[in-house]
Parts: sequence; C-alpha cells; structure tokens
Amino acid sequence: MPIRLLSATLIDQIAAGEVIERPASVVKELIENALDAGARRIDIDIEQGGLGLVRVRDDGLGIAATELPLAVQRHATSKIATLEDLESVASLGFRGEALPSIGSVARLRVCSRTAAAEAATELRVEGGVATPPQPAAHPSGTTIEVRELFFNVPARRKFVRTEATEFGHIARTIERLALAAPAVAFRVRHNGRQTLDLAAAEDATGRAERVARVLGAEFLARSLPVAQEGALQLRGWLGLPTAARANSDGQFWYVNGRPVRDRLLGNAARLGYRDVLYHGRHPAYVLDLRLDPRLVDVNAHPAKLEVRFRDSRAVHDFVFRAIERTLAANVAGTGPPAAALAPAPQAQRLDFGTPQAAPDWSRGAFAAAAALQVREPGAGGGGGDERPLGTPLAQLHGLFVLAQNRSGLVLVDMHAAHERVLYETFKAQHAAGGEPAAQRLLEPIAVAAAEHEIDTLLAAGADFARLGFELERLAPGQLAVRAVPAMLATADVTALLREVLHDLAEDRGSHHLDGAAHRVLGTLACRSAIHAHRRLTLPEMDALLRQMETTERSGQCNHGRPTWTELSLPDLDRLFLRGR
Repeated sequence: MPIRLLSATLIDQIAAGEVIERPASVVKELIENALDAGARRIDIDIEQGGLGLVRVRDDGLGIAATELPLAVQRHATSKIATLEDLESVASLGFRGEALPSIGSVARLRVCSRTAAAEAATELRVEGGVATPPQPAAHPSGTTIEVRELFFNVPARRKFVRTEATEFGHIARTIERLALAAPAVAFRVRHNGRQTLDLAAAEDATGRAERVARVLGAEFLARSLPVAQEGALQLRGWLGLPTAARANSDGQFWYVNGRPVRDRLLGNAARLGYRDVLYHGRHPAYVLDLRLDPRLVDVNAHPAKLEVRFRDSRAVHDFVFRAIERTLAANVAGTGPPAAALAPAPQAQRLDFGTPQAAPDWSRGAFAAAAALQVREPGAGGGGGDERPLGTPLAQLHGLFVLAQNRSGLVLVDMHAAHERVLYETFKAQHAAGGEPAAQRLLEPIAVAAAEHEIDTLLAAGADFARLGFELERLAPGQLAVRAVPAMLATADVTALLREVLHDLAEDRGSHHLDGAAHRVLGTLACRSAIHAHRRLTLPEMDALLRQMETTERSGQCNHGRPTWTELSLPDLDRLFLRGR
C-alpha cells in the first residue's frame, strides 16, 4: 500500500481510540471541561451505561457563539497558546482533543451561552461532521449531549461491557472528580434514577462530609488528616492501618487537583505504611499533592492519568516522609474495637506527648533488648487515670495484658506490643550507628540469586555489616552468608535474605536500603519479644504499657497487626444490658 494522507475523519477516530476508551472516558473529559470553565454545579445524566446517552450540564463561563465551531475542531483550545503555557499548565484539559474525538464516534450536541450573550448557540456533530451553529434557549453555562457512542465504530462497541459494568466505571470516575473539586455540587442520574447528589462543600466540615459520602463514614472515622506544608504540600486523609483493605480500590491520588495513577506516588505511600500494615493488605487514602506546575509534566499520557516529575526523588521522599510522620504522630494508634460491641468503630486519637528517646543498647548487650525495663506501677506520678493505656490488672492465658484506664478496659497483645517497642528501639540504634552482636557460622549458607540482585546486595555490604551480616559472592548466581546477627543464628536466613532482595527490587528512592535493613530489624524484634505463656509480674506489665505510650506506631506491630484494643464503659454497659 502506498504512503498516503489519512482523512480528517479517520485521524479523529484514531485520536478517539486514545482518548475515548469507554463511556467513562467521555464523562471524565466533559466534567473536566466543566471544572475548567469554573462550574459550581454539574448535572450528569446517563442512559444505558453511557452508550445511549451522556449529558453533562454546567453553570460555568460558557462558550461564545463565534468560538463554538472551533471548540469541535482538533487541537483548538483556550487553555494554552505557547510551549511555556504547556510546561506550566494548571487546567485539567489543554489539548483540544476531547470534543472532536467524541464527535467522531458519537452523535454530539453542544449548547452553550455566556453571561453576556442574549441567547445560546447550539452545534451538532455526527460521525465527525459538524452542522452550522443555530440559536437555542439555554441558561448561562454549557450542556453537552453524547448519544449512541461508537455507533459508527462497531468494532469498538464490541469491547464495551454490560450496562452495569460501564456505569460502575462512570460512577467511580465521577467520585474521583468530585473528591478533587469539593466546592462543586454534583448530581448524577442513571436511566432517570438519581444515584448521587453531593452539595458543594464550603468549609473543612463540608469537605470531610464529601469524603464520607464517597468512601463511607467508616473510612472518615478511621482516618487521619494530613497537612504537610512547604514548597511541596500534601493534604487529605490517611486511612489507619486497621482500616486497610483487601485491594487498592480505596486509594485516590491527585496532583494539583488532577486525578492520577502514578507508580512513584503509590510506592511512596506503600513505604510510608510499611511498618504498620498487615501483609497483603492495602491502605486507603485520599491525597492531593500540590507543587509548582512547572515541576510536573501532565502531558505524559493520552488520557492525562499519568504524570512525570522533574525531581522525582524529591517528590518521592517528601510524600514518603509526610505519610510516615503522620502515621507516627498517631503514636499508640488505635486498636480495633470488638466487632460485637462496636459495629461502626471510631478511631481513637490518643496523644501521649513527645516520645522518649530509645535506649542506647551497647554492642555486647544487644541480646538483652528483650528484657523489659521494670518500674513500679505508681512510678512517674498520676496513677492510672493519667495513663492512656491504664494500670495493669492481670495477665490472660499468658497472651494478653488486661489494664484499666479512665475510659474502661484495655486489652494488650503482649508479644505484638513488645515487638513494636523493640523494633523502634533497634531502628533508633541502627540509625545512630550501633551494631548488634554477630555470630560467625561454621559453614557458610549459600543463597541462590540473580547476578544483579547479588550486585545490589553487595553494594550495600557496609549497611548489612552493621546489622551483623558478613556476605560475599560464592559463585555466579550464589551468595555466601558467613555471619549473621546472633539472635538469628537459628532462623531461616535464606528466606529472610530472599525477602530482603525482594525489598531492594521493589522499593524505589533513597529508602530502599532502609527498607531492607528494617526487614532484618523487624525479624530481630519478633524473635526477641516476649513470647506466649511467659508470666509477667505487674511491674513488668506496667513497664510494657509505659513503653507503648512513648513508642511511635505502637498501635500496630511491625507486621501490621493491632497491639491493643479498648472496651469503654458504655461498651461494657451494653454487653451486660445495664440501664435497660
């Protein structure tokens, strides 16, 4: 076939294939245009999952009658004019591709009126062919109707799923955009039935209510507000580790108000949760990263869902640290209320003040870290009423510590709690340059690994030497382990190193070595912590509670399991039917 110029219609349909993947793509593009036009209210009507009709009406600035024919032509936009504009674009849309792409694969009607115009103007496009604009009746703002999507591209229509599936994608798209624009009211109807009605949020309370409407009241009750300010800003809500989910559908990322799917941001969030999240669970959050538009490229994806940062490492580190600090500031975190007593659990926000510095364990006494610092129950003044985790009463089945505080009963998993206390101590010691006792092996352990994994591990040899490891290359594809931390002498070192190699491969940014080291320190803490059926004295129980109160992230062990829970007096009253 000879080289030839493609027709304008075919060019538009090719562009539509990149921009209009399914009905939800149409909804996204039209809502973004409405938001860029300054809309304060957006009404969305859907029929047949978006294949029959997508109608988006807004009360924004409108389109002038003389500009309406340009609006449906490719690469015609009011949002950028120069390369400099593109490099600092702040609007959601900017390419001028949405309307012509939609018009090439559907029956499109655009009706708009500016505040200064005496009448509205209407224009129709069918299969890429536009009709002359006509006068019409319409209030200030714009209505765009898209009917019979893919009517002239039957191959594309075959890939569309069921009506329920497609409307599910539309609903999630609208929810993401509604979270990005809390000051805008949204109303959605599907096949004539109203499915969503969100009032405009005027203040912080209204914004929180919108989050609750989209993600559920339970998410809001079990989340922490984020407000990290500076040259970069991170705002939003972080779900508590105990509110983690089986999948990642509760993760909402925004960059300057633009919904995005970004691996760098997702990885930074995962690292921020790494010490408090149960294995295999996914945190839920709503986070908006704000930065100078010149520092981010939003022109990296046809649907504008991916971005590129000019200084990706700085962004990654800022987000990671912001999330880590916010979770750590919760200090003792929250233990999950007993389900039978609290069907809709509320997050416990306890403030234990400034955590005390971790003890400086000497090199020769590293194994002694498992021993609790024993204090008398009354030491430190105040008694149980001033202690959030209360005064210990007894030990249950060699597993739990029962304590009484001002609110009611506190139940502590002694192994999980001590594991967190030791883990934070070991991390502080490692950061300060302390070294644990190492034990040289009679015979080296051979660990099979890919050459690039061995190279990565050996490049960090000094860091692992500080942990008590002695590593060297044994042969191509084999790593020799000649010494290990003394407390891991009987552990499955091969499995541990494979986990470390996985961390090094998965983690990005300057914290991948920290992540691998923390994996080892977490194992040390787990093996060193009090184990089941060890009898504790009341002073030992009290010492554990006091250490928890001054330890960051003590609401979860380093595997993400909760360390304590509380039964309030009203909970106990309900359990025993008191007052009825």
